[in-house]
Amino acid sequence: MAALPTATASQAATSRQTAVSTGRDAVRVNQLQTMATHNSYHRELADAEKDVQRRTDANWWNLQYSYPALDRQFADQRVRGIELDVFPDPAGGLYTAPLVRRDAGLPPLSDPALREPGFKVLHWADHDYGTVCSTLTACLRQVRRWSDAHPGHVPLTILTELKSTDPAKEAQGGAKSPAWNKALLEALDKEIRSVFPAERMITPDDVRRPGLTLEQSVLTRGWPELASSRGKVMFFMDNQTPALQAAYLEGRPSLEGRVLFTNSRPGRADAAFVGWNEPQGDNTAQIRDMVRRGYYVRTRADVPFTEARTGDTSRLEAALSSGAQMVSTDFPVIGLSARHGSDYTAELPGGAVARCNPVNAPHACRDRALER
Repeated sequence: MAALPTATASQAATSRQTAVSTGRDAVRVNQLQTMATHNSYHRELADAEKDVQRRTDANWWNLQYSYPALDRQFADQRVRGIELDVFPDPAGGLYTAPLVRRDAGLPPLSDPALREPGFKVLHWADHDYGTVCSTLTACLRQVRRWSDAHPGHVPLTILTELKSTDPAKEAQGGAKSPAWNKALLEALDKEIRSVFPAERMITPDDVRRPGLTLEQSVLTRGWPELASSRGKVMFFMDNQTPALQAAYLEGRPSLEGRVLFTNSRPGRADAAFVGWNEPQGDNTAQIRDMVRRGYYVRTRADVPFTEARTGDTSRLEAALSSGAQMVSTDFPVIGLSARHGSDYTAELPGGAVARCNPVNAPHACRDRALER
């Protein structure tokens, strides 16, 4: 490796303080760890609709949580990642009359954005539609607004689960979404790009090196450096459905020209991001191995609502020690779990918004220098 240019004492001190932006010890985007929220858009329904949920859904209790607007989560809850459930609505108006509202004696939804063509963000069509942003573009604009105001942030991670309507609800007269296909996936990429231009994203094209697959690139050449990645976002696909992934990868085995990193597994050409929800037991070592090798991993600190009811932090501790770069929780700040009987909170040590990854960060990395 060529020697670094000679620096003045002042410049050297600045380089150390900023965790070394170039050279062997440069911090890369996969050498951080941040907290993220799970189903980040979710809002509970009105009391009359909750009564319907109780009567028709044995697991209705699983829906009792709410989040503030996405930009407030970044500002006030110290998260740097979110999750969005995305439904296709190419003609518009498909999700305006949820069955749960009908059965509660309430009128259809009046939000004009729901009548526009495009992708919608909600949890469970016809049963659990509450959201802080009803359309994908509205959600992304919340993210973009906060990002524009804080350009020194570490890369924000946006996990997308591509969903379809429930056949049981369809049979009861509910909405029926079109099947995800290559055309809809192309439209999804286009809609994301309408809010975030190329220079504001880290995409597979930014990671893949000439002559190498995406996996070979992350394993041998690494991810982009943090110094050139602040103020950007990364999009991941949560789904592992073979047919859906095949449609997204068709003609693009290393995600050439795509926006999303697929939820892959080691050994595949597209393997850069890996969703590994269980961090405990043997999974801790499995995640650590993937992180050391160069993959970007998402795991979960808690599941509804076991930790919130018991206060048990063992899953959180395993998630943090695993080195998974994106650790998702339903309880990022104190108070959210109180309704379930505990003070359980999932946060990085010291309440940081980002920290040097405990598994693969270079020696020169300093937590205080990650964001500007």
